[in-house]
Amino acid sequence: MNNHKTNNEFNIPYKPIAYCLYRVSTAGQVDKVKNDIPMQKEECREFAARQGWIIGKEFLEKGVSGFKVSAEKRDAIQDLKAAAVRGEFQILLVFMFDRIGRIDDETPFIVEWFVKHGIQVWSTQEGEQKFETHVDKLLNYIRFWQASGESEKTSIRIKTRLHQLSAEGIYTGGPVPFGYCTVNNGRLNKKGREVLDLAVEPREAEWVKKLYEKTVDDGMGSYQLAELLNNSGMRTHTGAKFQAGTVLRILRNKMNLGYARNSNMELPYLEHLQIIDEITFDRAQFILDQRSKVDNEKRTIARQSKSKNMLSGIMFCGHCGHRLTSLVYHEKYIRRDGSVYDRKQLKYLCYHKSRGLCKCDGQSTYVAERVDNSIIAYMHKIFQNIKNSPDEAELKKSIERSAAESKAAQDLLNLELQKNSDQLITLHDQVSATLNGDGVYTTEQLSTAIRTVEARIYSIRDKIEELQSEVDYKRVSLDQMKPMFDQLILWAQAFDSSSIAQKKMIISHMLSSIKLYKDYKIVIELNEDYKYLCENWDNLAAETTIYA
Repeated sequence: MNNHKTNNEFNIPYKPIAYCLYRVSTAGQVDKVKNDIPMQKEECREFAARQGWIIGKEFLEKGVSGFKVSAEKRDAIQDLKAAAVRGEFQILLVFMFDRIGRIDDETPFIVEWFVKHGIQVWSTQEGEQKFETHVDKLLNYIRFWQASGESEKTSIRIKTRLHQLSAEGIYTGGPVPFGYCTVNNGRLNKKGREVLDLAVEPREAEWVKKLYEKTVDDGMGSYQLAELLNNSGMRTHTGAKFQAGTVLRILRNKMNLGYARNSNMELPYLEHLQIIDEITFDRAQFILDQRSKVDNEKRTIARQSKSKNMLSGIMFCGHCGHRLTSLVYHEKYIRRDGSVYDRKQLKYLCYHKSRGLCKCDGQSTYVAERVDNSIIAYMHKIFQNIKNSPDEAELKKSIERSAAESKAAQDLLNLELQKNSDQLITLHDQVSATLNGDGVYTTEQLSTAIRTVEARIYSIRDKIEELQSEVDYKRVSLDQMKPMFDQLILWAQAFDSSSIAQKKMIISHMLSSIKLYKDYKIVIELNEDYKYLCENWDNLAAETTIYA
């Protein structure tokens, strides 16, 4: 490039105008280290002076990622393009080409765009980027492909390190969840700076436990819980009042189990961060999932626990399948003797039947006290069976025996599977002999035999998988048995003295379905977990029909 042209009329040396682009990915890069803006400016100005160029404008981008942010969203690139079209400058100068960008399927074409519009693109470290040959284009693409790869590697390294730090319980930034705080345990990072650790905040942790308790035992909703927190004077970490959404985030947060999260990755268990036990957490999630169901008729948990009817929200019409609601029937009249008859009675209502919204052949209303007393009697029967049931050790032995029987049956099936597999190999060997004229069976006979053996093999494999599922389920049941057993004992002791809301939650945990038919026929089905326990006691059916 000739930088010493002259104007023939006035004999004034011609100096091209260069526009410079400086970029750093983080706004905090202000020291004289690689790729920070002061260093880029110094290098570009010295380079331009040596080339005999005039620096016209300098464009600065602070905290802009060349890997994540497209050129369309970068004001500096768009302003440079507009200036190029207006012919304001002849050279685009950068410290290194990756300052223009690091997106492999975009940045090479941005550079080419400037060249096609008569702008020379220079780097102080890599020289001029030309497009005179196919090799130039290839090298241009390779350069930015490598830059993109380096950005990806950097991103992976950063994410991996953040994951490792979070796995150690180190605070890596972002909002600290309610129930937790940051503490200084004297740790230092590689740069000698102090790092903070996450820890349980005792006062807030007690409230977290209370939120789960009120959800699981009392059936309180997120709006009620938010009101409870606010009325107690508690506030979020930003000083704001609690909202229903804030409470839901607390209840959904797996950090309460001791599992911190980094982006979308779940981290290893950290015992010192656990506030809630897994059984309580899982029960709360079940309740929240049920309440969030779009289909109202598929919920088995009431949205609210305020109703005076014990079964409102968790009982269904056995005829049409719709949820029964509750109402207060108020009857008042004057008797012949002048006295006033005034009675209020709670009832369950099949709304769809009463409004003619479906073809339901059941009753419109049922006396709540009559139904409730029958369910209470059934619950007493369950709790009595708990008292009369074998102790935990005996139950474990029973399940272990059952699991051992399933495993023994599985072993026999594996032997049978091996026998049939060997037979199938023999039959396939016979096919070759038959095709060569040396076989003792016809091709039709072999084909029939092979299909028969293959069908047996498929059937045996299905049975083995079914037995394996049973074994796995029984093993899980053994792990879950003690907390389930302990919870049943607590419910049995507390049921009679519990509030209506608490009774409702106990019933909805233990019973998966309550269907009410005309003439007060009630069909009750146990929850799967408790059904399995009851089946091992051999003294309570998984499904029961009673009459109120």
